[in-house]
Amino acid sequence: MADRNVRIGLSLGADICWPAAYEDLVQKLNLALPVGEDVVRFAVDRVTVEPFDLAYQPRYNLVLDRLTHWFFTSREWVKKITLMDGVYVLNNPWSIQSNEKHSSYCAMMRLGLPIPETWLIPPKEYKDEGDTRYTVEHYNKLFSLGAVGRRVGYPAYLKPYDGGGWVGVTRVTDEASLNAAYDRSGTRVHHLQAAVKDWDLFIRALGVGPQVNVIKYDPDAPLHARYVVGFGFLGEEEWLRASRICRTINAFFGWDFNSCEMLRSAGTLFPIDFANACPDSQVTSLHFHFPWLLKSLLRWSLYCGATQRKMRLNLQWDRFFAAHDPEATLDENLARYDAIALEHFEADRFEEFCATHLGHLDEVALEFFTSPRFKEIVRAKVAALYPAHEIEEFTDHFYGLVQFWGRTERDRLQAAP
Repeated sequence: MADRNVRIGLSLGADICWPAAYEDLVQKLNLALPVGEDVVRFAVDRVTVEPFDLAYQPRYNLVLDRLTHWFFTSREWVKKITLMDGVYVLNNPWSIQSNEKHSSYCAMMRLGLPIPETWLIPPKEYKDEGDTRYTVEHYNKLFSLGAVGRRVGYPAYLKPYDGGGWVGVTRVTDEASLNAAYDRSGTRVHHLQAAVKDWDLFIRALGVGPQVNVIKYDPDAPLHARYVVGFGFLGEEEWLRASRICRTINAFFGWDFNSCEMLRSAGTLFPIDFANACPDSQVTSLHFHFPWLLKSLLRWSLYCGATQRKMRLNLQWDRFFAAHDPEATLDENLARYDAIALEHFEADRFEEFCATHLGHLDEVALEFFTSPRFKEIVRAKVAALYPAHEIEEFTDHFYGLVQFWGRTERDRLQAAP
């Protein structure tokens, strides 16, 4: 057998904790995997930003991208290595660039998911340049924002059609608050979306490849407490439904890594925000759920690198649309969509790979996340966000929540057959 080295690049913004944990875990796993005719070994380093010849050969086989949704030099580099050199990138750069919130709503409406009523609103202001003035003066039709608000109903949310991180989102409760929010909205195009009334549960489903974790979420809590440590908040059927919704959306848009927000009202899960292809990945937000994310990223990236998974450069929307049966129930349609998604993510082959080659990951991860080294990583992230007098307090807080995960994980492993 011949050695084959897989080099993984981490394309990073202000990420501190997860890349440090990822690098340490790859080193601790010390993998030499017999795959086909090869013995596959892994190396990890961080991608730098520099000029590049479009014809150069990149050193990476796989890149985990956390940067290109806003950093355009790296975005064009990722496009080059994906298009020309066959590098696998989490996530598809064209899909991230082109499929914003608006596209995601439209597509999932067509697939029959219960998306709240949503209208697109022209911007309040325009930059007075080029042909903009002529277009606005001759073709923008005057409209009654109040009439749109009455059609959508109150309460509702005015939010950027391509936004993220809750930036620019305003809850409006009547025509006066809608007009005031619109007057402040500037040149951005917005949606007006009906609120889900009488909801009793907010969840975020975090997907990495075929893996999905459904997490209870509290949008009114401080940022560090929004991901709730909760158990038993969904029944088995609801958990499956939420997982299928997340996996369907991710496979539809070619996103290996994404989170989907849903509200439950009267037993129905309403997807409300699910174009989040650079989701929360920090221990200071995920805390208890952080080890799940790292293990899932490791499994999926190591699988893709070792098996030389091919990057899908175009999407398979027609397959999903063809699977939609307007006479079927939502769960029946979701089962059809999920079958396509599981095939897209090679779920059976992935599970076999993990069972064969990564059976020791759980024990290695448990030892690492309960170690002094991981506490150092937590402190480094906290120190980048919190004032000096709060660093020790919040380091202990987040590290302590991961230690609670460690106790539940140890119980799970001991109970496993």
